[in-house]
Amino acid sequence: MNVAVRFAPSPTGRLHVGNIRIGLVNWLFAKRAGGSFTLRLDDTDLERSTHEYAVAIERDLLWLGLTWDRRVRQSDRSAPYAAAVEKLMAAGRLYPCYETPEELALARKVQLARKLPPVYDRAALRLDANARRKLEAEGRLPHWRFKLSDRAVEWDDLVRGRSRFEPGHLSDPVLVRADRRPLYTLSSVVDDLELGISHVIRGEDHVANTAPQIELYAALGGDAARLSFAHLPLLVDASGASLSKRLGSLSIAELRGSGIEPMALASLLATLGSSDAIEPKRTLDSLVAAFDISHFSRSTPKFDPEELKRLNARLLHETPFDEVAARLAALGLEGADAAFWNAVRGNLSRLDDAAIWWRVVHGEIASAIEDAGFARRAAELLPPEPWDGDTWKRWTETLKSETGRKGKALYHPLRLALTGRDAGPELASLLPLIGRARAAARLKGESA
Repeated sequence: MNVAVRFAPSPTGRLHVGNIRIGLVNWLFAKRAGGSFTLRLDDTDLERSTHEYAVAIERDLLWLGLTWDRRVRQSDRSAPYAAAVEKLMAAGRLYPCYETPEELALARKVQLARKLPPVYDRAALRLDANARRKLEAEGRLPHWRFKLSDRAVEWDDLVRGRSRFEPGHLSDPVLVRADRRPLYTLSSVVDDLELGISHVIRGEDHVANTAPQIELYAALGGDAARLSFAHLPLLVDASGASLSKRLGSLSIAELRGSGIEPMALASLLATLGSSDAIEPKRTLDSLVAAFDISHFSRSTPKFDPEELKRLNARLLHETPFDEVAARLAALGLEGADAAFWNAVRGNLSRLDDAAIWWRVVHGEIASAIEDAGFARRAAELLPPEPWDGDTWKRWTETLKSETGRKGKALYHPLRLALTGRDAGPELASLLPLIGRARAAARLKGESA
């Protein structure tokens, strides 16, 4: 079978980590199998879908490195949806219903009070032609439901295992609104069928949709046995609360703006909720090579921004200079070389932090002198240049011998004077970058 998957976001808000995780898992699954990845914008909700959100979705995916083989918009596909409606009507599987939302809500309330499942009772099927004409004369326009069969529906879910829905436990789904616009269930199945989708990988909030969609897929002429499903548990935040696109929870745009590396986010989302260890990967290819959807469990994964920050830092600490050289230059750090990067990368939480240490090395800082006499003596004992990685050790050994200082009493005042900070990169690497003239001026309390 040729593997073909789709990521089908609605352009009604910003993507958050839960949304893009589904896109990433689909992409990894397709690439692992040598298949195709389709971006399908489910934009039939004309009131809420916007061009701005559609552009933002594509920008977020491309930032993460997720390119697509095809891109389709449901708003461009009204003809195949209309043809599907006609086919279902001709087959007697689509029937008009006239209940108002208030009437349906009341019926559900009564069923629940009687401890019955809140399933549509198919009252519309008992209406004759005269009754329908009378309702339409009153101004009621019908919505259209798909008549489910009286058979149980089963499938082997790639995450949940063997799944089954019994007949009578689900309402006949509404496929067409009163204004004749198709709803998600219809348009999604038509697209999956026509675009040759082989695997539907999505969140577990769609599990209840699967049985009707399998029946609808078959009713439209598809071989439902060739369609596979995987339903992943939804991400929650660190407190256990659901994520919301409407509220902008942990949006991709927000994470990108905060300095998160795309591969840090991809490394976390590709393994969160699975049995695989969460480790920073520098390329999507390495994630593809390790990906196996059977490793995902049914337990609810928590997304912790602090874990992402730690992973982001680890990724930067392991990144070689050639992969960041252009980005450092774009930050204005012209002349930053491998020596600088290797000296500071172990102390970065995000790439922008490199600018802090660039100023320490090349700019003016407010040095802090704890003991002026000690600092002056340290300046006098600075060895002549050229300096290398052993200069710090030779210098501090001389200072130890001269002053009797050791440990924190020796090293801390030197760090404060040279960098203006309590902590930071190893001074053995940083001192040669600062240089003798600047180091001497800082130890003497001069502006440097």
